[in-house]
Amino acid sequence: MENMGDRTTLLETGRYVQRHVEDGARADSGAAGSAESAADAETEERHRRAADAGDTASMSVLGAMLLRRGDLDAAEPYLRAATAAGERAAANNLGVLLHQRGYVDEAAGWWRVAAVAGSAAAAHALGRHYRELGDEPAAEYWLRQSAEQGHALGAYALADLLEHRSDVGAERWLRAAAEQGHREAAYRLARALEVRARGTAHPGADAVYRSGTGPPTGRRRPGTDVGPREDTGEGAPGGPSLISEAAQWYRQAAARGHRRAALYLGAILEKRGELKEAGRWYLTSAKDGEARAACALGFLLRDAGDEESAAVWWLRAAQEGDGNAANALGALHAARGEQQTAERWYRAAMDAGDVNGAYNLGLLCAAQDRTVQAEQWYRRAAYAGHREAANALAVLLLQADDPTGAEPWFSKAAEAGSVDAAFNLGILHAGRDDDGTALRWYERAAAAGHTEAALQVGIACLRDGDERSAERHLRCAAGGGSAEAAFRLATVLDSRRPPPGPPALGEPHGVKTECEQWYERAAEQGHRRAQVRVGMLAAGRGDIADAARWYREAAEAGSRNGAFNLGLLLAREGGEREAALWWTRAAQAGHGRAALRLALLAARRGELTEGQRWCARAVELGPAEVAERAARLREALHQELTA
Repeated sequence: MENMGDRTTLLETGRYVQRHVEDGARADSGAAGSAESAADAETEERHRRAADAGDTASMSVLGAMLLRRGDLDAAEPYLRAATAAGERAAANNLGVLLHQRGYVDEAAGWWRVAAVAGSAAAAHALGRHYRELGDEPAAEYWLRQSAEQGHALGAYALADLLEHRSDVGAERWLRAAAEQGHREAAYRLARALEVRARGTAHPGADAVYRSGTGPPTGRRRPGTDVGPREDTGEGAPGGPSLISEAAQWYRQAAARGHRRAALYLGAILEKRGELKEAGRWYLTSAKDGEARAACALGFLLRDAGDEESAAVWWLRAAQEGDGNAANALGALHAARGEQQTAERWYRAAMDAGDVNGAYNLGLLCAAQDRTVQAEQWYRRAAYAGHREAANALAVLLLQADDPTGAEPWFSKAAEAGSVDAAFNLGILHAGRDDDGTALRWYERAAAAGHTEAALQVGIACLRDGDERSAERHLRCAAGGGSAEAAFRLATVLDSRRPPPGPPALGEPHGVKTECEQWYERAAEQGHRRAQVRVGMLAAGRGDIADAARWYREAAEAGSRNGAFNLGLLLAREGGEREAALWWTRAAQAGHGRAALRLALLAARRGELTEGQRWCARAVELGPAEVAERAARLREALHQELTA
């Protein structure tokens, strides 16, 4: 067989390759693919004539064609004859034929002959044979021989073997196979890059799309996010570049029909904001039967305002067993007030193994005041490890005046990573006057971005005199939308401002300081004390209209200081009658200075008895300075009345 190294392989490994195809590597070509274009009747007849005339190359080609067609009886004599004449490809294909007939050992013998003669395809088949036997050293040897000759299937199989052993060399061979167009290798290489970018052991199949959970209920929030969190991978070293490279390999695999690659490519594109292209790949994957892609497409359509189309894709995914899609359908029907339909889909999600279904059923029952059923569903989800269900259960128990039963569930949820549970534990311990423990939980929640927890930590720092730490936490809370944090941050900054002096020559009069901007942010959210303070600062700048607007907003919301200051502003502008109305409102709410102003106003009008009445109210309300002035005025009015 001295000529075995001179011919190219005409057929890959037949059924052996087909079994590998079923494992996911359907994009493999090799020598079998090169024979496909010649597999027509005319070409077959030509090779048959030549083979019958003794041409060994035609024997090999004809045997390969018959083998591909499944005519093993006709193929075998030609392949044996060509093999005997030294045809390497024929030896490989004879091994394929024998393997298909169940003569595994004999097949391996011919593969060895062909592999020794330099057949990369035979080396690949032989490596796969040894791996099935459990002889990994022999498998690695032959697969490496195949891979190093540039055989895509050999490179992929070697990568699979090395990856099974957690060998870092696996990625090199995945890349080699992917570069030759092996679609499963491209997909797995992309997954490996994504794993490295995110710095996790495994990114998880569910991490590509959002959770279809319903809205939370209850005074203390049970939490809103119970599904996997999306991650851009940018936190890991080289994350963005690795994600970009992963996207390229996903694209290559997806373009060759790999539906999971299309799904993950869509997820990356969605995170980048390339929604149109993301939707296209989701659609491609969904049409190929990927339920998760159908679910993700549904979320994309919902976000675009097309709720009806979203429901169609969620329905398709849910019917294929996707629990997340069933949850999304449940939330959709719950939002429409179709409680029974929502409950049916939540149950379907639960039956599909999605614990969010039980949690959402709890939310649904809680919203309908079906507390007993809500507790049952929360417990079911919580026992399954659902952290937000554990938090919601604790909230329910706390509302039922069972803090002892609530605490362990809060703790379990917090330890599992529930930010809301950590905050709720802070509330629980603060209610017991255990400020130290409360602060620790608040700090934990604040570190995870909980706005209200950051506010509580900021307040504690202010109480302890740590203004720098207080400012940092208050900024976090204010940036998260807390009006109270914005107000307290403004007061911290305000306390550092030097007293305003006359403006320097050429300096504009109306520049807003940072503290005023924070006051204003709080004021815009309805914070009454901030509204009063913004009004005062506006008045100090000479912006009377703006000052009056903010005072009026605060006064109408029930602020006695706002009403008093509005009265002062109106009185200065000549609106004494309206000023008296606001002072009356402030005085009735307990504002001593407003009562004194009303007393003075009555005295000027000669309404001495009315003046005495307001003086008595001012003395009662104080503060000391106001009480003293009101007492003197009352005495004077009394003397005037008795004169």
